[in-house]
This record gives sequence, structure tokens and C-alpha cells, in this order.
Amino acid sequence: MAERAAVGDGEVSVDADGRLHVRRLNALPDPPSLVDLAARTKAMLPRVDLPELILEVMGWVPAFEAAFTAPGGNPTRLDDLGLSIAACLAVSAMNLDHTAVIKKGVPALERERISHVAQNYLDAEAYGRANAPLIEAQADIGFARALGGGLPAAVYGMRFVVPVPSIYARPNRKYFGAKRGVTWLNVINDRGIGLAGKVFSGTTRDSLHMIDVVYSQDGGQRPDVIVSDAGSYSDLVFGLVHLLDMEYRPALADLPDHKGWRIKPEGGYGLLDTFARGLIDLNKIRSRWEEILRVVVSIHTGAIRAYDVVTMLQREGRLTPLGEAVASYGRIFKTLHILATATEESYRRDIKGLRNLKEERRGLAEKIFHGKKGELYQRYHKGMEAQLSGLGLILNCVTLWNTRYIDAGLNQLRALGYEVRDEDAARLSPFAHAQLNVTGTYSFLLPDLAGGLRPLRDGEDNDPAR
Repeated sequence: MAERAAVGDGEVSVDADGRLHVRRLNALPDPPSLVDLAARTKAMLPRVDLPELILEVMGWVPAFEAAFTAPGGNPTRLDDLGLSIAACLAVSAMNLDHTAVIKKGVPALERERISHVAQNYLDAEAYGRANAPLIEAQADIGFARALGGGLPAAVYGMRFVVPVPSIYARPNRKYFGAKRGVTWLNVINDRGIGLAGKVFSGTTRDSLHMIDVVYSQDGGQRPDVIVSDAGSYSDLVFGLVHLLDMEYRPALADLPDHKGWRIKPEGGYGLLDTFARGLIDLNKIRSRWEEILRVVVSIHTGAIRAYDVVTMLQREGRLTPLGEAVASYGRIFKTLHILATATEESYRRDIKGLRNLKEERRGLAEKIFHGKKGELYQRYHKGMEAQLSGLGLILNCVTLWNTRYIDAGLNQLRALGYEVRDEDAARLSPFAHAQLNVTGTYSFLLPDLAGGLRPLRDGEDNDPAR
């Protein structure tokens, strides 16, 4: 990198103060083939009410409905339980009252039944059990495999205003104005499926909870690469993540202000000498290596939360000797990450791609969670966790539904002689929602699908000769 900075290739440069600068990453224009393919596949998606979509996914994945069991695990005696569960899941995810789905004369949708199912069958544990088969089902679809391998993951937080009195909500004017709120931390892989979520008070740094939420995933493979937003990392977290055999790639804000770290004092990095002004003392790491390994194994086995480890390794804003050893180890990988970000455009674009994916999922979540102005009316942590876990489950239902129908659309286009380029299919979004109805009255009547899919919409947008 020092050689590139000296040559001045336009990508990397160093100013008079020795600060590092990298050329801004410009958006790549969408090729006409991608624009056309995206328009065609979106036009083919059948229009559907959210409750119908949930029922359809239940039909595809029997283990999804089976995850909701009666208290004590006893076999249920309720007829059409799946219909009641779908109704409860829908109104909870849409942040509506039960009255939106109650239908007199339909036993599974009567007020008493809906209230009973919501109180006795739905909780965060059931949502976790139901989420695992959805993750597995999506991974088997061709379109999902085109999106990615399922191992890179993005960790991001969504903020929710809590307008009712609650000791679990915290103030932050940037996110909540004059009110208080909570953060819902999510993990999604590069296929767009949600692996885990966690609710915590206010807006504490996401990095404090990031490792714990990754280790609490409902299903799927554990990520080997973690991408996060700018400002949600530290040297300590870098060390712990890499010790746990994952790669950490946070977005880097204010890159010129970052410091690089070297191991040899003599170095000799030319223009980068000022940037590489930090010195790592390997003896700090060696002397506490056994302690470091014990801590990491404790996190990996679940004996202790990573949040508690990060908290214990800092006192009054300063690192303890063991914390300094872990942070020193992390500075090696933080420096490598800065160098890779500066010199490899593909590395930066991969990070940007995952961050774009989570923003698309955030948009879908905001459309679904539209009731009561998108504010969370839960006073206690258990209620917050249950409702937002339910929202995550429904986001995965929509993602799985989209994945399967987009895959069917791609196969139909290929059968009609339309050229579907692999690189274009990989850039389609699994979060399409123009076809999804979440307002007004809701239908619970599935068409006779005979174990298959709804007919794809047809029209001039689907004409391969166009």
C-alpha cells in the first residue's frame, strides 16, 4: 500500500499531515439487462395479503406451524390452529389490534380464540423455533444460492420509539426526539434471511451486543464475515471477533482520522509512516494468551456473554491489562481491514452490498410494522422481545415467499427463451413488497394451490421478445 501511495494511482493518497485518503466509491450503473430483469420479475409476483402469505408459507414448511405448541407441550385440541396463529402473527407484525382480523362466524378467528392463541402459543421461544425451518427452506432455493453463500452477514440496529412509560426505554434525541425508545439488533446473511435478533434499551453501542446476537441465531450457518455500520466497533471487539474465528468488516467513517498499527518500530513505510504510528507490543498478547483463550472459549460455549466480557475488560473508560492484550490482538486485524478497504475496490463493494441489503430489509420492516405510527407500545422487555421477534419471523416469511416466487419467475423466463444472466439474478432483491397488502381488510382464503404456487402474473412486461 505504501508503494501505491508513493506512485499516486488515484485510489490511495496521503496528505501533508500524513493522513490516509481513499477515493470515494462511486455507484456502479445498473446494466440494461438488470433493469429489465428486475422489472419483469417484480411484475410477475402475485398480489397477496400478508395473512394469506403467512398461511401459504405454513403450507410449504410444516415445521413452521408445528413450532407453536400448547402450554406444557401437550397436543392441541384446537381446529384450524394454523389460521389462528397466522392471524395473530399478522396483527402483531403490523402493530395492529386483534380487532383487525377478528371475524364472527369463523371459529378460528373469533375474539376468544385469537386472544387465547396470542396469550398461550406465541412467545419469543416459539418464534425462534419457527424461524429455523424458514432459514433452511430458503437456503434450498436456486435464487437464494444465486444471492450468496449464506456465510457473510450484516449486523444492524432498528430503533423504535416507545411512547408508553417503560424502564426499558432510554432517551436519545437523534433517534427518538423527545421520547424514549429501544434498539432491535438484527443479523441477516447475504441471502437476506434473518438469523437472529435482540432487543436492548436505548441506543447503546451495537458492538457491545453484536457477538451475543450472532451466537444466539435461530438457525443456519454461523457467519464467517460480519459487516456492521460505521461507529459500532472497537479494537476490543475486533480482537474478540477474530479470536472467535470470524472476520470483522465494519464500515469505516472518517478514514483519515484512523490510526494504523505496526509491530516493528523501525517499519519504514514511507508515506504511511505517520498513518502507521501505533505500535503493537506482542509481549502483551503472549503474556496473557492463556487467559485470552479461556475468555474466548467461555464466550464460544455460552458460559458467559460477550457483552459481560467487553464490560469487564474496561474500567472507567480504560482497558484492563487483559483488555489491552485483547485490543492489541484486535489492532492487527483492524489495520489489515483498513488496508484492504483502501486498496481493494471489490472488498469495499462487498461491504456496501451487504449494507444496502439490510437497508432494503429495513424498508420492508417499516412497511409491515405500520400501525400506531410504527411506535412500540410495550412496557416490558418480554413484550418488546416477543413482538419484535414476531416481526422478524414475518420478515423471513415474506423473504422466503419472495425468494420462491422470484425463482419461479426466473425459471419461467428461461423457459420462454429470455436470457437470464447469473450476475443480474444475483443483484435482484428478495425484499420486493409492492405486491404485498398490509392495509385495509385482510383475506384468509387461500386459493386451491394443489401443493404448488399461485399463477405468476402475466402481461406485456413479461414478453421476452420486448
